[in-house]
Amino acid sequence: MKAICFYFQIHQPFRLKRYRFFDIGNDHYYYDDFANDDIITRIAHRSYIPAAEALLRMIEQTGGKFRCALSITGTALEQCEQYVPEFIDLLKKLADTGKVEFLAETYAHSLSSLIDPEEFTMQVRAHDDKIYELFGQHPKVLRNTELIYCDEMAPMIYEMGYKGCITEGAKHILGWKSPNYVYS
Repeated sequence: MKAICFYFQIHQPFRLKRYRFFDIGNDHYYYDDFANDDIITRIAHRSYIPAAEALLRMIEQTGGKFRCALSITGTALEQCEQYVPEFIDLLKKLADTGKVEFLAETYAHSLSSLIDPEEFTMQVRAHDDKIYELFGQHPKVLRNTELIYCDEMAPMIYEMGYKGCITEGAKHILGWKSPNYVYS
């Protein structure tokens, strides 16, 4: 019987407030805290919390046979900590089951892997630290922003200590390769 691993991804950027010409030199705070609070709270209560509760029920109802992976950016985690701590508590319950794996990724869902390997490594390490701080797990698998991957990245990913990398499985990306095979 084949095994399927579902993975779910969450990213929320920090929203910037409208910054007008006359704010230059007078206002150095660029974030829209009201929008950040409103959006993350609304989405968490409509989507993230019900989905996490469903995952927890599936794990319990199957006696732990259901497993999944979660990929949550550091910026999303920061906003949840600040505005929706009950979602973080629910994620901790999922982590405590031992059936949910948190994936590594860049802290802010950046494209740094395309430009600067040092910056990429730094952002992934910062994300790993956040996952460990909140959930007591060190990620073993990397999920790069938008599933970006090329074979030249493999040594860097391996050197960072990851056992695997989730990549795009589209036919135009894979070419002759099968999405039903684990490549190394």
